[in-house]
Amino acid sequence: MNEITKAGENAVHEFNGALNPLLTYLKSFLTWNNLFKLIGILFVLLIMTIIYKLILRAVKKVSEEKLPPQRALIIRKIISYIFYIIIVMFVLSLFGVKLSAIWGAAGVAGVAIAFAAQTSVSNMISGIFVVAEKVLKIGDLINVAGETGIVDDVGLLSVKIHTLDNQMIRIPNSTIINSTLRNTNYFSMRRMDFQVLVAYDTDMEKALSCLSEAPKYCKSVLTDPAPLVWFEGFDDSGIKMILAIWFKPENFLAAKNEGFIAIKRICDEAGIEIPYNKLDVKVYDGDPQFIKKSIDHKKQEA
Repeated sequence: MNEITKAGENAVHEFNGALNPLLTYLKSFLTWNNLFKLIGILFVLLIMTIIYKLILRAVKKVSEEKLPPQRALIIRKIISYIFYIIIVMFVLSLFGVKLSAIWGAAGVAGVAIAFAAQTSVSNMISGIFVVAEKVLKIGDLINVAGETGIVDDVGLLSVKIHTLDNQMIRIPNSTIINSTLRNTNYFSMRRMDFQVLVAYDTDMEKALSCLSEAPKYCKSVLTDPAPLVWFEGFDDSGIKMILAIWFKPENFLAAKNEGFIAIKRICDEAGIEIPYNKLDVKVYDGDPQFIKKSIDHKKQEA
């Protein structure tokens, strides 16, 4: 029992022996001078954070006409990167780390990383061109490299879109720069052409007049520019006509449906036939006399 008590006393003594230097160090550190330094550091960090938040808030308040959403997003990201770099540098300087050595090492490391990540660097440079050219913005419906979708994010490395069936696709900026980009929302209006066939026995002036009335039944069609109707040519099945209407990009589906419905309605009301391929089939029961009569009838027609 005495041995156990002595072992416990020795353990406590060793623990106190190890703890005392730590307490002594903490007591030497917890001075009024160090306390004021800590308060000063926290105050500087607080001021830097407030300035950072105010800058971000100011960027968010800028109207979309002066600063498009995708450009504002990139500016916010750059501000965030700068803020965190300044914080890291400030903290390192407090611990006596020489910033000149860090900048020198960063330069060497930057060159090495640039060679190792040429694709990423290419995408970053391409991203700058994408933003500078203003060829797309968040919410636009684009088609690039065989992919079609609505732009959700324009970043320094890539553009993220979601397809019409709600799948996310990431397109590198270098692909956008090096490929043909189609932006259906770039302009404030679009045109859609409807191809209509009418029978050869149709009065062409009547067909032209009737088809010109179709846009009046379409709510999504713009009157300026005015719709156009013209004859395109002669087809195997009938006379080819084109109806061209203008509409806002967001009304694409409505304008398309309204256009087809209006064309069918106008043609039905005017008695204009829209021709289509037909196949006449005669069925016989295998009677030789029926075949002979058919042959004789064709000879008489000839």
